[in-house]
Amino acid sequence: MGNPYKYLNPWIQIFIRTLQLLSVKYITSNIYLFKDKIQKLSHAQAIGTQGEHKAVKFLKKNGYKILQRNYRWKGGEIDIICYDRGTIVFVEVKTRHSDTYGPPELSVTEAKKRQILKVARHYITEKRIEGIDLRFDVVSVFHTPVQKYPAITLFKNAFTKNDLTTARI
Repeated sequence: MGNPYKYLNPWIQIFIRTLQLLSVKYITSNIYLFKDKIQKLSHAQAIGTQGEHKAVKFLKKNGYKILQRNYRWKGGEIDIICYDRGTIVFVEVKTRHSDTYGPPELSVTEAKKRQILKVARHYITEKRIEGIDLRFDVVSVFHTPVQKYPAITLFKNAFTKNDLTTARI
């Protein structure tokens, strides 16, 4: 593999290597600072990630072809982009472990729908997709600790761009 910086000025090579060593030293000597942040993020993110994995399995089992996961653009994200019988499907996954705040699918707000539409528009433009149907689905994953298997529900056409008059798409 060799040195990726071998064509750079030797002083720049030394500077880059020093930064690398200092970064590693800082992180390893201050790992306790990062540990709490990782743990706080991890509970909510772990639930979401588990739900997305289960949703992907469910979609594949139902004949969907997964094109991309966690597509991000300008602060927005689409959990799963897939292909289903001639249609590009943008899927939002909502996961809950209790029904305290209601079923997962009800947590897809109007603001979230607008964000998904904007990110989907960018995806379509970036990939130069034309002449193909589009659909926006929601997958609800409800898995309480006492359940052996999660309850997974697919809401096809959960919303359309016409549902949101304020979205610019």
